Amino acid sequence: MRKGGTARMVWLVIALVMLGGLIVASYLAPEFLTRPDLAHRNAGPLVVPPFGTDSMGIPLMEYALQGAKVVAIPSVLSGLLVSFLAILAGLARCMGFRWIDNALAMFQELVGALPRLVVILVVAVAMPRDYRSLLPIGLTWAFLAAPAAMDEAAATAGRLGGAAFVEALRAHGFNAFRIYLYHITWLNLRSVIVRQGAEVIMQVVFLEISLSYLALAQQLPALTHSDSVNSWASLLYDGYTWLVAGERMRHAMLLGILLVAMTALMAQAFRMAARER
Repeated sequence: MRKGGTARMVWLVIALVMLGGLIVASYLAPEFLTRPDLAHRNAGPLVVPPFGTDSMGIPLMEYALQGAKVVAIPSVLSGLLVSFLAILAGLARCMGFRWIDNALAMFQELVGALPRLVVILVVAVAMPRDYRSLLPIGLTWAFLAAPAAMDEAAATAGRLGGAAFVEALRAHGFNAFRIYLYHITWLNLRSVIVRQGAEVIMQVVFLEISLSYLALAQQLPALTHSDSVNSWASLLYDGYTWLVAGERMRHAMLLGILLVAMTALMAQAFRMAARER
């Protein structure tokens, strides 16, 4: 294997391990936090490993696991949705059906003109309180982010020659399955769809943290999860009290920043693994 191929494989392993860890953490998340233990309030990682406790003596590990539960499945499904739409746009450019290409172009123009944050807030507020979830918000964000991904995929397919590329491969005896799924999607669109999907996963996670942090700061009900579950935003909010009020919650801030950094690293690892040769 060449040096570039080895590097991409290393990045792929890193990305899959981190994504797998996120999903596993979501399944290990407790349904409810443990009872407060005031004897260990604000304990550091050395006193109550691995991450310490909050101001009520509740382990921060439980916050991290519940936060993973909030974001894992919705963010992954959102990433898969935008990747699917990008594949659809790329294949449509090579099929030679003008009406499909025009319909997708109209979809891109219509959705691309919508103000993303306004739409997200409308969707978040419109959800009934008993059914609060990140999934509708994440899928909405995926649709709003799709035009850029679809445009890049269509442009990449267009540079291949579009329908002329397909006809050339047909003339060499390749069947439709091999042409569309292997030569176009795998060999040429892979870097686009993986990068765009990974970016949407990261964006949905960051969007959830932002919405939950604003809800905590304004003392409002959460928009992305039920009251029995805590977001990673809780760690950052508790850490903020260390900055402004002198509470001994530096370890909460560090854990929150670490989780955000790991999410960004996971997206970058996917991008590096799928980069063009």
